[in-house]
Amino acid sequence: MATPLPRRPEPGGASPQAVPAASGTADYAVPASLRGIGAQAAGVLGLLTGVWVALSPWFITLQHQGGNATAVDLICGLAVAAAGAFALASPRGFSGLQLGSLLLGIWLIISPPILDHKHPIAHAMYWSNSFSGGALIALAAAGLGFAALRRTAR
Repeated sequence: MATPLPRRPEPGGASPQAVPAASGTADYAVPASLRGIGAQAAGVLGLLTGVWVALSPWFITLQHQGGNATAVDLICGLAVAAAGAFALASPRGFSGLQLGSLLLGIWLIISPPILDHKHPIAHAMYWSNSFSGGALIALAAAGLGFAALRRTAR
């Protein structure tokens, strides 16, 4: 990837010199390998899935009575979004956070039948949580796989 080099005119009509457009080093390095880009993509998709789970109680009906399903989705979604954000903040990623996302994905799949014993759960919650939980499990598995590939590549 080429860095754009603006031309600065020299005093006295001399030939212009090329100077870098941005000086200094960046605090966060862009991943250079396909494995790094894959880990970043898994982190972004996990973050977006967590945001959906946290906001879904305001878009779909989760429960016909009570509010425990709303609380479960809000807490679980915020935890998944935080795990995705922390995974993005580190150039190496965190295997522990991916494992946490995997466990939260499993919880999203099994929570509707558990919550259904106290108050009836809407079908939309079953589908939304099952799809989101499956996506989180797949993304966490991909993130763990990319982390394992990075460790073996060193």
